[in-house]
Amino acid sequence: MEPRRASYLLLVLAAIAAMTTCSVLLTMTGGIAMFGPGKGPASDDDVHAARREQMVRALAASGLGLEPHVLDAMERTPRHLFVPDEHRHVAYRDTPLPLSSGQAISAPGVVARMTQLLNVSVDDRVLEVGTGSGYQAAVLAEVVQHVYTIEILPELAETAAARLAELGYSNVTVRSGDGYLGWPEVAPFDGIIVTCAPTDVPEPLCAQL
Repeated sequence: MEPRRASYLLLVLAAIAAMTTCSVLLTMTGGIAMFGPGKGPASDDDVHAARREQMVRALAASGLGLEPHVLDAMERTPRHLFVPDEHRHVAYRDTPLPLSSGQAISAPGVVARMTQLLNVSVDDRVLEVGTGSGYQAAVLAEVVQHVYTIEILPELAETAAARLAELGYSNVTVRSGDGYLGWPEVAPFDGIIVTCAPTDVPEPLCAQL
């Protein structure tokens, strides 16, 4: 690995990010309605866009020191489309939400902080371990060239891949497998993000930076 690249490569662990991330609590209910001159109630898309904008404003004021490109990525990524239907009305609260199989989608503040800690740029390639709903991969896809993401549960990997494709994230590749082994066929990566909080850093991942 070149010294120039080594200076900014960072393996981000979910446990570390979670400990250093402040919680930004938004009070949002399902009863938001917006009206304009000559217009009726806002569409669901308008309501979610307003909630997403409010979430980003709260993150910007949270003291996390999030950079503009990270906040822009958070604003462009429709989190409500990555959560189960029954939780869409609270999709933009800064809290984790349950998925199937006992998994969860990380809180937006954690996702934003982890994205920033990765310290990557538009020409970089990133590996994500733990696809989950695909939300973190979607946020990363807004700031890097390509995201490779691995999910150990086949049903989650399949659902996330279909969702990301439907939303037009052509720069995300999903596969099912043991993420702790990495993805040597497409390594090296400019950054690796682990969302499933391992007890230590898996050696195969270090070798793929």
